[in-house]
Amino acid sequence: MNRSQLTRYFLRVRKVSEDICAPLEVEDYVIQPIMDVSPPKWHLGHTSWFYEALFLDKLIPDYSAYHPDYAFVFNSYYESFGTRIQRDSRGTLSRPSVEETMQFRAAITEQMCELIETIDEAKWPEFRKHVILALNHEQQHQELLLTDIKFIFATNPLRPAYLAAGSEPAVYRNPLPDQRYLNFPGGVYEIGYQGEGFYYDNERPVHKQYVHDFKLANRLVTNGEYRDFVEAGGYRDFRYWLSDGWETVKREGWQAPLYWEKIDGEWYEFTLRGLQKLDAEAPVCHVSYFEADAFAHWSGKRLPTEAEWEVAARAAGLQPEGGNFYDRKHFHPRPLGDDLRRKPEPLHQMLGDVWEWTRSAYLPYHGYRQVEGPLGEYNGKFMINQMVLRGGSCATSADHTRITYRNFFQTDKRW
Repeated sequence: MNRSQLTRYFLRVRKVSEDICAPLEVEDYVIQPIMDVSPPKWHLGHTSWFYEALFLDKLIPDYSAYHPDYAFVFNSYYESFGTRIQRDSRGTLSRPSVEETMQFRAAITEQMCELIETIDEAKWPEFRKHVILALNHEQQHQELLLTDIKFIFATNPLRPAYLAAGSEPAVYRNPLPDQRYLNFPGGVYEIGYQGEGFYYDNERPVHKQYVHDFKLANRLVTNGEYRDFVEAGGYRDFRYWLSDGWETVKREGWQAPLYWEKIDGEWYEFTLRGLQKLDAEAPVCHVSYFEADAFAHWSGKRLPTEAEWEVAARAAGLQPEGGNFYDRKHFHPRPLGDDLRRKPEPLHQMLGDVWEWTRSAYLPYHGYRQVEGPLGEYNGKFMINQMVLRGGSCATSADHTRITYRNFFQTDKRW
């Protein structure tokens, strides 16, 4: 990737963040209903401060920070960059204003474009590598923007819609295919990223892992199938739940997936296009690891390990092209339509639509070494008390996805 190509890539990614926020009113930018949700304004500021801290401050002689206190306001978890506002207090700040935050973004974008064109040739290879990482970091926040906006709107009693109902691209349906299980042979497999493109350090090193014979369903669990679990009393029967999961169900009062509600005997789901009748054939989403595991237990099955997931995806030759990602602008898991079913892949919707829980704890691969400096804080220090998810979602950009991508969350997270 040369300088002009990187500039175009940089500007394209920066524009997506702003496009996501375009439907918002100014009041929407500052809301933080729970600690896990960050205000949209904070995401826009953080993804600008990140470039300033990593590149402008370090590579431009005598660089003066855009604002001396923005590092405190917009730092997320980087101890290397000093103290910061507490995560649950991000929504308490009315300043900087949205307009000031957008001006900050514009200034950082302009300076980064100039730096891309002028940085010394000797520094270019490492600089380019780190800028691409920073752009992937911004793409992660674009997905968080959509999930956080959804939560912000869902907690508003007026139930505002982020997008107008009926604005989604058309989906052609055929009857949902029966769920069946495909066999995969056991053996020693190479796990981890093996290409020449971008990857996160947690996807390496490539290592050998023994996998037993296993079976994997040919498609995702649907809302209708999960509804059967709910209506069979799954949330009232401790036998299906891990101990911590059952305690969470009782403490939080869970009775169904997040955003589901029953009105006059019918199930509805809150979406980015407002409250809609539950689509029984769409993949179930917004369930925690605890809920996914309990459903699997109730079904007499189990979740796959992340190695099994990767082996199956690689065997099927899956690629992000054609999946339901951010680029398609559905912004919601879609039923398995004809445009997907006519493809020859034996496994459907493994890439896109929803992140898929695995039963694997988020741990370093054998031989993993955390890099030095601030970027060493990106993944390694979170490798405890979290589970791995694979596959990307309808809020993930397609060019941000690959079959070795390891997402991770705590077992109770479902927003």
